[in-house]
Amino acid sequence: MNSSTPAVHVGQTVDTVTIDVEVGKIREFARATHARDSAYTDLDCARSAGFDRHPATPTHVVVAGHQRDQQAFVRSLGLAIERVVVGSVDWEYARPVVAGDSLTGTRQVVGDTTKEGKRGGSMRLVTLETRWTDESGELVVTQREVLIERGAA
Repeated sequence: MNSSTPAVHVGQTVDTVTIDVEVGKIREFARATHARDSAYTDLDCARSAGFDRHPATPTHVVVAGHQRDQQAFVRSLGLAIERVVVGSVDWEYARPVVAGDSLTGTRQVVGDTTKEGKRGGSMRLVTLETRWTDESGELVVTQREVLIERGAA
C-alpha cells in the first residue's frame, strides 16, 4: 500500500446490495452453469424434491455482481484492478435460496494480509465475506471470497 491507498480495516463494510431471486433468472443461471437438476426449471420436479418454489443453483448469489459497482469497490480497497484475480470463493448455507426470496448482501472485509510469492514479489490477499439475509433478516447464505492483488512489476 502506498500513501494514496485508502485505509482498509477488518470489519469495514464494502457495499450492500439487494437482489430479488426470480424464476427466470434461476433458469438462466442454471442453463449458463450447466446445472442439470430439473428442479431449477420445472416446478413439479422442484416440488418432488421437497421445495414449494424453485430452488436457486448453489452459486446463484453471484448474480449480484451485475448490480454492484465492482470497480468502485476494488478502488475502495486500494487495489489495482488490473492486478487483481479471485483466489477463491465459497458458500455456507443456512437454508436454500428459492424463487421469491429478496436477499440483502452486506459485504465486509474480514482479512487483509500481504505475503511474499513463491516466485518473488509480494501478493496482497483481501478476504471478503457477504452475509445474505432474507426479508425477515434471517441469514440465508454466507459467501466468502479472497481477492489476490499481484505486486507491481
